[in-house]
Amino acid sequence: MKFRYSFSTLLVAVLLLAACSKKFEELNTDPNRPKQITPGVMLGQLQHRIVSTSIQASRGFTHELMQVDAPRSSPGGQGLHRYVVNPGAGVWSNFYNYLIDIEDIYNIATTLKEDNYRAIALVYKTWAYSILTDLYGDVPFSQASKATEGIFQPAFDKQKDIYIQLLKNLDTAIVLFNSTKALTFGGDMLYNANTVSGNSNAGIIKWKKFANSLKLRLLLRLSKRDGELNITEQINAILSNPAQFPVFTSNADEAIFRFPGTFPYFNPYYNARQLEWRDGTYFTKFFLDKMNADNDPRRTVWIRPITVNGASVYRGIESGYPTTTEYQVGANSSYNDVMRTLPSLGVMFTYAEVEFIKAELALKGFVTGKTAKQHYEAGITASMNQWAVTMPAGYLTQPGVVYDENAATEEQLERIMLQKYYAYFFVDYQSWFEKRRTGYPVLPRGNGIPAENKFPSRVPYPTYLQSLNPENLAAAQTAMGGDNSDVKVWWDK
Repeated sequence: MKFRYSFSTLLVAVLLLAACSKKFEELNTDPNRPKQITPGVMLGQLQHRIVSTSIQASRGFTHELMQVDAPRSSPGGQGLHRYVVNPGAGVWSNFYNYLIDIEDIYNIATTLKEDNYRAIALVYKTWAYSILTDLYGDVPFSQASKATEGIFQPAFDKQKDIYIQLLKNLDTAIVLFNSTKALTFGGDMLYNANTVSGNSNAGIIKWKKFANSLKLRLLLRLSKRDGELNITEQINAILSNPAQFPVFTSNADEAIFRFPGTFPYFNPYYNARQLEWRDGTYFTKFFLDKMNADNDPRRTVWIRPITVNGASVYRGIESGYPTTTEYQVGANSSYNDVMRTLPSLGVMFTYAEVEFIKAELALKGFVTGKTAKQHYEAGITASMNQWAVTMPAGYLTQPGVVYDENAATEEQLERIMLQKYYAYFFVDYQSWFEKRRTGYPVLPRGNGIPAENKFPSRVPYPTYLQSLNPENLAAAQTAMGGDNSDVKVWWDK
């Protein structure tokens, strides 16, 4: 009896302990946290962080360099508006961190046999790397994001090799996209491709259009290298078969991350102080004078007017001014406060850009289905629609905007590129990349820019690589022909 009593007591104790352990696990399990990492868990966070970085880069770098804006004061001879580009200025660190997440999404999706997530990861990878290589030239690519494999000092790949693989990645993504399937784990905050309606996933169709539109952008960027990569053939393949290779055809297609305004997915300028947002930076005369002359309605969204002699006006400052110049606080136009909370500020790729790409291609003799003038006017209209403004009557026929099909080819290209420049508002570094490719728009040179300062062709590599990856950095610098902002990247030579 004594033995049976002891055994029963032990059995009860064991059962109670097991029950308590189970209860402990239940009490310490957060029902709001996912039990496993899925592509859906990672995707939305990646989308928010990467576009927040890209639009901040646009305002913090491209806008000053491309004379959209300029600082109120700039002593010491520095500043992008004087063509002084500091090493590493750009998105190197942030983008390489995001690319680790992109690789994780791709690898997890591969394990789970989720092709749509794999394709989305490839589009993001291509978009991010195209920006990195256009900024710096040769960059780590094939060995990047492989620390788990023991590669802590990745080699730098040639830009040509990077572009070849990026184009292949897009081809793979286009094939992988399946518009009859929903994203199993959700998470897509760009196109909401999380559900299927009527056996069709409208979001996945838009992702496929994004991939083809991005490919068209990259092919045009490589125009000078046609003989090496069959650029013309690849462009014609897209243009001649829109059913197989659809691109953006309306504003509903464009890749714009719309900030929901809920934690943590806020517009990155949501908490920007007045000093940071508008008192330290003003729009330039170059940017504003044309908008004023054309009565451009986008001013009402983008720009804060000032009052002069009782009238509300948009007034800009010089760019590249002497170091002794300092502009008065509040005396010139800066960014409209509405932009700080604007949901549609997360711009990645617009329908307007596609139309301007087609305008240039039509001008160069490609068969696009319309004339260069028709695409040009469609691009302007698309940009107006993107920013939800009404185009004034007669806007497209006024002297500063009208497209003259009888003008010299170079004059027509300049007009296309000038309007494309305005349509690139808050689109990462694209207006600078296109300026390097075409020479347009023609920017006035401020008299405070030292004679020896040339308009930059790239960003020098981050200085911290000298200690983190010295041998591969040195090899890349030698291959590039130097490491300063005057060195041209492969596609620009």
